[in-house]
Amino acid sequence: MNTPRPHDLLWLSESNALEGISEEWVASQWRPALPVVVRRDVEHEGRIPVGVRGMRRDQRAAGWVNAAKIKRVVSPESLAARELLVKSPFVSMPPVQGAIQLALREWPWVWGITGSVGYALATEVPVMHAESDLDLLIRCPERVEREALLEWQQVISQLLCRADTQIETPQGAFALAEWLRDGRVLLKTGNGPQLVSDPWMQKG
Repeated sequence: MNTPRPHDLLWLSESNALEGISEEWVASQWRPALPVVVRRDVEHEGRIPVGVRGMRRDQRAAGWVNAAKIKRVVSPESLAARELLVKSPFVSMPPVQGAIQLALREWPWVWGITGSVGYALATEVPVMHAESDLDLLIRCPERVEREALLEWQQVISQLLCRADTQIETPQGAFALAEWLRDGRVLLKTGNGPQLVSDPWMQKG
């Protein structure tokens, strides 16, 4: 199994696979039938940093999991498949309609769906509602021209829902709208956020 990446959804083999979580609601709301999401954090004894989602928006818990306890991985990219979107029980909701519009176009990169919409698509748990944001992810291991990303931003600004895009580079992740607007961006890395003008630049 490849090392899970931030935003991947993980299904675990047993209920005690989660480590380092103290929030009481997790015991009553999480079970192995529900995934956890890979988050970004400092390497911690070879364990994978994950987050648990509750039914309420304010219910989020951070913990860790041993890779040996992972039995299934679903990537954000797989959730953006047009065949999956049109068969979703949430197909009539604006965020899913917006994702279908994006899936109908050809893009020069791989993109995926994260956040509550991605979680709902993967689990059919109704954590998404008609006003939910469509959180998007683009993997950009190589530098991408600003003009190409500007075209994407213009398309998502015309969807029937609010949409936000995170760009993943080998150095970390950043908000596309912020970078297009300011030319500088807060890059999220495993060692904390860094203000940069070139999110693809390797730190020496």
